[in-house]
Amino acid sequence: MATIVPTSEEDPALAVVRFTSDLAWADAGPEVAEPQVTRLCMEAQECMVVGRWLDLASLMLASADLLFSNAKVSEKDLECIFTVICNLVTKSQNPSEALEMAKLISAKIVQQPTEKPALRLKILFNLYNLLEDPYARFSVYMKALTLALNGKVADHIIPSLKKIDGFLKEWNLDVKDRRELYLAISNALKDSKSSTKDGFKFLTNYLTTFSGEDALVIAEAKEEAVRAIIEFVKAPDMFQCELLDMPAVVQLESDATYALVYQLLKIFLTQRLDSYLEFQAANSSLLETYNLVHEDCIAKMKLMSLVDLASTPSRKIPYALIKDTLQVTDDEVELWVVKAITAKLIDCKMDQMNQVVLVSRCSERVFGQHQWQELREKLATWRENIASVINTIQANKIVEDGVQQAAQGVAIR
Repeated sequence: MATIVPTSEEDPALAVVRFTSDLAWADAGPEVAEPQVTRLCMEAQECMVVGRWLDLASLMLASADLLFSNAKVSEKDLECIFTVICNLVTKSQNPSEALEMAKLISAKIVQQPTEKPALRLKILFNLYNLLEDPYARFSVYMKALTLALNGKVADHIIPSLKKIDGFLKEWNLDVKDRRELYLAISNALKDSKSSTKDGFKFLTNYLTTFSGEDALVIAEAKEEAVRAIIEFVKAPDMFQCELLDMPAVVQLESDATYALVYQLLKIFLTQRLDSYLEFQAANSSLLETYNLVHEDCIAKMKLMSLVDLASTPSRKIPYALIKDTLQVTDDEVELWVVKAITAKLIDCKMDQMNQVVLVSRCSERVFGQHQWQELREKLATWRENIASVINTIQANKIVEDGVQQAAQGVAIR
């Protein structure tokens, strides 16, 4: 097969136009094809002479869909073609034109995302690296997220998420763009079983951006707030979240359609198993609507209830209380304590002789303003204690130094 890299000194961009034009008109016969290929090459040359880079990019992209679907074009050739096309963004001295080219190229690449999605994603990241303007880079990254979702190649985008904090500093986005970014990442990770927690984190970040907005704007987040609640309830390994007091989530409490969803969240974060069972008995259809498995919810609520018992000031939980609260048999009490330890929800010792669990640490189900205030107070206390210890050590050192000097004085006399 012919390669797109010319052996002559023909400009790579012109070589790409010639190559793609030949493919596009191959079935029309030489009498029709040759004039058309010549015309397109002349248009390309004119664009290059006068510096109309956006028009040249548009011309080169005209047959892009054909390239991806043509069996005669190898992935290596495809990558080479798009390297030349993407490189056009470096030709323009106008940042606005470069941004428009980036948008044009990335929009073309994300079409038909199920055809060679991994290669399309690689091309997008190559384009990203060629750009200098931060907002242009953000625009391309957003297209990459769309492609990752629609092409079902989320795993290819996950490594870049480790750098997202650095990207945010570089892009310097406003609230609206950050909101769009967080939601796009969450959507891209939605079906990735290995990234459930990451997807939930970015969905939570999305909801956080609505704090301080008016009711009309907050209402935009209603569906995603419901989704976040359901994801939290379903997740077998998530026992803490900050959703309960978020304005985007709180709005559901008075919503005619979603009030019960908010009530379910409240039960999981602030109440115990008996409250859940009562709720389920009255609203079993709600669980079916959101594909929540009752048995899974019970298992999670037992662990959540055990955490609630562990958070009491006494830090002692009688076996009998665990049995009654979790509605289990005597033989199952220690089993559920071990499950809570394994899930890193509590640190404790089981006193079998006295039939009590001695808790040394437990997780918080809700980590909101109250928990932050408690943490501040604890840190302030620790700081004061450390300062007191340091002062005592220094005072003792002064006394010791004085005694030693006095002893040396006596010895000299």
